[in-house]
Amino acid sequence: MATKPLLRKPEWLKINLATGQDYENMKELKQMMRSKTLHTVCEEAKCPNIHECWANRTATFMILGDICTRACRFCAVKSGLPTELDLAEPERVAEAAEQMGLRHCVVTSVARDDLADGGASIFAATIRAIRKRLPMCSVEVLIPDFMGSEDSLRTVLEAKPDILNHNIETVERLSDRVRSKAKYRRSLELLARSKSIAPNIPTKSSIMVGVGETWDEILQTMDDLRAVDCDIMTIGQYLQPTKNHLRVEKYYAPEEFAELKAEGMKRGFKHVESGPLVRSSYHAHEQVNSARGVAST
Repeated sequence: MATKPLLRKPEWLKINLATGQDYENMKELKQMMRSKTLHTVCEEAKCPNIHECWANRTATFMILGDICTRACRFCAVKSGLPTELDLAEPERVAEAAEQMGLRHCVVTSVARDDLADGGASIFAATIRAIRKRLPMCSVEVLIPDFMGSEDSLRTVLEAKPDILNHNIETVERLSDRVRSKAKYRRSLELLARSKSIAPNIPTKSSIMVGVGETWDEILQTMDDLRAVDCDIMTIGQYLQPTKNHLRVEKYYAPEEFAELKAEGMKRGFKHVESGPLVRSSYHAHEQVNSARGVAST
């Protein structure tokens, strides 16, 4: 059976490379990350916004090594059996955040199903280390599902992040095809549980579009997230990182992303970031005020 031809990338997905001082900022940040043996999801996941974000001296730290125990069909992060567990990593992340003078810091990780707590204790230690060095810096964590462990989730929440982010990634029908081990309903349960344990900590989730979902399924995902009181949602275009990953089934136009943002706001999200190049941590610093508004209500 003949395979469908690859879709041509539309004009609005062209990425501007950093030049001049922006390029120097980007190079300086990369050198600092290497000197502290730190990883960023910006590099490992081949994020299309790396030039913009790094030029502005913002980055999303990826803790717990650079090898993921899962092999999701959309993700470019290396998968396999991790060998790294660096207990000094939280302090190095905090040092880097201090050196960058961050006002908002995003911390994510590979999935570490090989660890009893899924790496929750390292997340908590990283939050506390950043707070110690940068008391005025808000901290957002983008966590895996910890295989449904409530104890692991509690460990992270007890460190009091400013935003608890967990990505549902796609619509329910496609979840098992797109993700590895993660379950759509388990993700919703994690977000609901977070609100139950720490109602004042805003929650956030993200989906990527273009993997074969329907418009109505996207809206249903919004409804499912709002049903567990998720506060912030991000929506972006899936881009195939290598020929071995899922193919793009559709490129959404900027007007469609604008319509999805309107649909999300209509449903009661406090903030919706929606656009072709939007990723979970894109413009995360600009969402802090929205998050704090949620926390104060």
